[in-house]
Amino acid sequence: MSGHSKWATIKHKKGALDAKRGQMFTKLIKEISIAARMGGGDAEGNARLRTAVLKARGANMPKDNIDRAIKKGCGELGGVNYEELVYEAYAPGGVAVLIEVLTDNKNRAAAEVRNLMTRAGGSLATANAVLRLFNRKGVISCDGGKYTEDKIMEVTLEAGADDIQNEDGELVIYTSPESFEAVLNALGAAGIETDGAEISMIPEIYNDVDKDLGGKINRLIEKLEESDDVQNVYHNANLPEETEE
Repeated sequence: MSGHSKWATIKHKKGALDAKRGQMFTKLIKEISIAARMGGGDAEGNARLRTAVLKARGANMPKDNIDRAIKKGCGELGGVNYEELVYEAYAPGGVAVLIEVLTDNKNRAAAEVRNLMTRAGGSLATANAVLRLFNRKGVISCDGGKYTEDKIMEVTLEAGADDIQNEDGELVIYTSPESFEAVLNALGAAGIETDGAEISMIPEIYNDVDKDLGGKINRLIEKLEESDDVQNVYHNANLPEETEE
């Protein structure tokens, strides 16, 4: 894995934006609900639900909210029926973008995503043109100021981690989706706190962009993330540091 992925920076920025707009809980509730609908409400037997609940707890979501979201997904409470969609697109400069959507109106979601891409100078891509450039990975980050890389390696490699990178002082652990939970549990058992943990889409290659283009990419990502239908946005732009800040 390349140390230029800037996963921690991108995800921390996204988290701050979501919190600012009051959207984080809404998106987490949707993810929990659809995970429960697809795999049942028992987190012990539903890996996707376990991951969604862990993420919600990490965001300090109240237990009652989590429980209601699970019940909605299982049909025990009235609720909206969401559909999962993935849009593949190219942003300006040929930057590859994956947009994961959970929506109760796929026509509305498609129109909004297409409109945002067009206005930014991008376009939707054909099926698998962008998806093939990404790999699904478990990604867990820890504060490099609190823990040494040797300590993180000792705990996580034995539990099944694939790689560990120091990304601007953040220790980022990459796992297969299958090993994600075991690695996360190993960190917890060792008393190591995490700054973020999720199943993410990691680019195989990165597209270097300059400051001006990076600004355009950032504005597009922010607009996409403002949409209530959009759950996650992934891209392969290697943004200049001044743009990230």
